[in-house]
Amino acid sequence: MAILAIDRGELYYEVSGREDGYPVLLFAPGFLSSRIERWRSNPAKPGVAQAWRDPIPVLEPHFRVIALDVRNAGQSWAEIGPDYSWHSYTADHLALLRHLGVSRCHVMGGCIGVSFALALEEAAPGTITAQVLQNPIGLSDSNRAAVDEEVEQWAEKVGRRPDVDRALLKAAGERMFATDFIFSVTREFTGRCNVPSLLMPGDDTMHPATFSDDLERLTKAEVIAPWKGPDYRDIAIERTRDFLLEHTAKVSA
Repeated sequence: MAILAIDRGELYYEVSGREDGYPVLLFAPGFLSSRIERWRSNPAKPGVAQAWRDPIPVLEPHFRVIALDVRNAGQSWAEIGPDYSWHSYTADHLALLRHLGVSRCHVMGGCIGVSFALALEEAAPGTITAQVLQNPIGLSDSNRAAVDEEVEQWAEKVGRRPDVDRALLKAAGERMFATDFIFSVTREFTGRCNVPSLLMPGDDTMHPATFSDDLERLTKAEVIAPWKGPDYRDIAIERTRDFLLEHTAKVSA
C-alpha cells in the first residue's frame, strides 16, 4: 500500500506478487469510481461476489501485480481543472509506471479499465505487451441515460469536496463521455493497435455487445465467452493467467 504524489493530487496504489515477476497493471471496474476493491466486491450488492474472479490472487504467484485507485476514486484524489479528461488519467498511469521503474507491462482492464488501457497505449506506444479487455463500456443508442447517471453519481461524491468547482466537474463528465465506442480512443486508433488481446465481451446496458464486437474485429482479439458467473469465471481467470504467461515468454525470448 502506497501513495504517489501526482500533479495536484495523490494516487493510491498497491504492488504485490513476485518482486522479480513481469509487471501486470490492473485497471479495476467501477466506471469513474474505478478502485482496487471493485475487483472483488460490488458496493451496490453488499456481500454478493462479483460475477468474475478477482485477478489479483490468481496473478500474484506469477507476476508483479500493480493495482490502483484512479484519480478521484477510492483513496486517490486530484484537482478538477478546466481540461480534466482522459489524458489526465493517462498522465497518472504513466507517472505510476515511471515511479515503479516499469517501461513495459501487461495490462488487464475491467469496464472503464478497457478505456484506460487503450488510452495508455495510444499515449505511450509499446508500453503494453499484452492486454486483457474485460466488459468494455461504450455509448449505444439506448444507454445515454445510464451513462449520465454513472457520471452524476461520481460527480455527487467528488463534488462534496470544498476545493471542487461543480461547473468544472460537470464539464469534465460531458467532455469525457461525448463520443461513442469506448470514449477514450477512436476506432481508427484501435484498428492500428497491434497489442495481443484477450477479450471478455460485454452484454448489458453499460457494456454493450456491439462495442465488444468492434474490439474483437479491430484488435483481432482472442475471445472468452461466456465468462461471467459461477460456471465460467474460473475458466476465464485461468485463461487470463495463461494468456499473460504465454506473452511474457514471448517478451522474454
